[in-house]
Parts: sequence; structure tokens; C-alpha cells
Amino acid sequence: MLSVQQAEQIILTSIQPLDPQRNTEIVYLLAASGRILAQEITSQLDFPHWDNSAMDGYAVRHADVAESNAENPATLEIIEEIPAGKAPQKTIQPGQAARIFTGAMMPAGADTVVMQEVTQRSGNSVTILNAPAPQSFVRHKGSFSPAGTPLLSPGISIGATEIAVLASAQCTQIPVYRRPVVAILSTGDELVTPDRPLKPGQLVDSNQYALATLVRQTGAIPQMLGIIPDDPQQLQNAISQALEFADMVISSGGVSVGEYDFVDQILSSLGGEIQIRAIAVKPGKPLTFATFSSSSRQAPIIYFGLPGNPVSSLVTFWRFVQPAIKKLSGISDFWQPMFVQAKTQHSLKSDGKRESYFWGKLHLVNGEYEFTLAGGSQSSGNLINLAQTNGLAVLPVGKTLINARDLVQVLQVR
Repeated sequence: MLSVQQAEQIILTSIQPLDPQRNTEIVYLLAASGRILAQEITSQLDFPHWDNSAMDGYAVRHADVAESNAENPATLEIIEEIPAGKAPQKTIQPGQAARIFTGAMMPAGADTVVMQEVTQRSGNSVTILNAPAPQSFVRHKGSFSPAGTPLLSPGISIGATEIAVLASAQCTQIPVYRRPVVAILSTGDELVTPDRPLKPGQLVDSNQYALATLVRQTGAIPQMLGIIPDDPQQLQNAISQALEFADMVISSGGVSVGEYDFVDQILSSLGGEIQIRAIAVKPGKPLTFATFSSSSRQAPIIYFGLPGNPVSSLVTFWRFVQPAIKKLSGISDFWQPMFVQAKTQHSLKSDGKRESYFWGKLHLVNGEYEFTLAGGSQSSGNLINLAQTNGLAVLPVGKTLINARDLVQVLQVR
């Protein structure tokens, strides 16, 4: 049985990100939100595109106003008004100024903007009551980013700010990684779909729907293959089918040591290299991780066999599968699990034999995280109190108690 850290290293070392040469597609600007950028973005435009004003005021020659003050003001002739979007038509000569507005292009001859609050206007003249510093309120051409320099790096997730940069660069067709395809199946004769009436001894298959949702939230494409009975041949056919098209396969159930747990032996018979069979984690001990080589693909196909208990299935997804999907998708950083320190509002107890996870809610209170344990039993079969979970408090191996109000490491999830 491997430690959590050993298992994590094996899994993440086995994951090869999608190849940007083979796994890139072009999407339009508004369809790029949430996608992973596959190529560096540059622009032939300077940012700003030209010298412009950062303030409503007057564009002047600094030499004309350098000595001005309330007792000895400088009075200049206003020769032009320049709103944003209009190109200047005149050159500022000694003793002259232009009325200018925020974002408007600086006229030739001017090198400084005087904000309107320190001026007095009278007809076609303006009096400067306070000397500005040279270059005040002027945003110079290329000062944010000169033409030809990188604007966005590959491997980043595209959000609103990146969309704004792409739009500003007039980049409307965006190279992004394709979304990884993740096949999902549930195993067990006892399972039925949510739309069917329950018979004695049957359970609703919640895992497949939860896992598909998490896969989609993580940026991949879930392909739900349904419920596979506890029949070795049917299970082998389903897994074999999934391996033909998916980048990753996730099954839940069938990975323990019971008479109806066939997953591991089927993976071996199909040529899979089983690297993990069990992890010292609670909940989620029976977890299978395997890889399949393919002559038609550069990267191995990844297989996760998750426990059947609903909480165990979700906890192991958050801890091990989600980072793997993120790395596979081409994200260059921040695919690792994210932990924060929080003050627990409840005592947390375990036997110390396995790394134990307790689910609940993580809140930011006065700049510090607090963790509140979910009410009810912390049972791997108790799916109900998992609702609204956004944090998993961790008790490491050898630690049996963390008292209320003490600090605890919490894995951020959802």
C-alpha cells in the first residue's frame, strides 16, 4: 500500500501533457473562455498604440509651464480640442495648448498633460496654476508592451482578462489545446440509473453523474458509458472500447478484493501496466492506477479505477484524478492540488494509520481560512452531507487528533 505522496508522484509523473503540435485546434474569441492556450500570442501592435492622455486636461509643452504656480501662472492659447478617437490636427507651438480627454492621442509638440483641476479656462485660453512634472499623465507608445513581444504564454487558462488582451491584439482565432476525452463507467449489478424505480438491494448510480460533472468542470470532455454489470466479459468489452477513443478512463467500483471485483485482472489482460492498487488514504484505499501504451498515440492512455463508495470516489477524484486531468490538458502550472492552512472549528480524529480526509466547508474570515466539518457521519457511504463541500481537511499518517481552533491543512475542492 503506497503513501499518498508516493501515489501522487507516480500518477503525475506518468501524465504527459497533450502535444501542442498534434492536439491543437482553433476557436473563435468568445469560444476561447476556459480553454488552454496552446501557442504564444504576440502582436504587431504597440500597447498603447500611440502616445495618449491618462487624464482630462490640457496637452502642453512642459517648457511653457515648468515655472507656473498660483502667484505666477502660465497662460496658454487653446488651439484644438482632442476627444478620444479623434486624431490631432495641429502641432503645439510655444505658448499653446490643446484641450484633451482621457485616452485621446497626444498632439505633436506636446509632451505633458496638465489635469483640468489645476487650471482655469477663459474662452480660448487656459491658465496653469500648478507646475506639473515632465511627461505627467502621458502614456507613451509601446510602454505597456512593444510590438512583437509576447502577450500571452502557452499553457495558461483563458479567462476574461486574457480575452480582453486577445481582443485588444485583434486576435480573433485562438490556438487552444483540444479538450481531453475522459470515458466514465460504473460497475456493479446493484446499480440502476436515476430514472428507474429502486428494487430491494439496488442503489442509484450517482458516481457516474458526479464524475462526469467534475470532469467537465476540470476542462475535459466526459463520455459516459453507463453501468456495466459484474460480468468479466462485459466489463472487458467496455474497458476495451473506452481505450480505443479516450485519453483517460475512469471506472468506479470493482477495484477491491471481493469475488466480484474484476477490474485489475481485466486491465492486466488488456496489456495495462498497473502501477497502483491501494493507497494509504481514508476514504479511498482501494484505488487502481494503470497506463496503456498505444502505437497510434504519443502519450499513454490513463486508467483510474476508483472506489465504488460515493464519498471515496469523489475524494479520490479531487485528490488524484483532477490534477492529472489538468496536467494532461496542457496547463503549464497550477495543476497541482491546492492546499491552504485553516483554523478548524471542530476536533478531527483518526487512527493515524492512513492519511485521513474530512469534508466540510472552507470560509475566509477576516483574512484567515476557517474549516467547518460537515454535519452527520463522516462515512464513505454518506453522500448526503457531502453537498456544498469545498474543502477536505487532512490528518497525516501518525496524527490522531487536531483540536478545535488548531490549524489544519485543507485541500480546496469543487
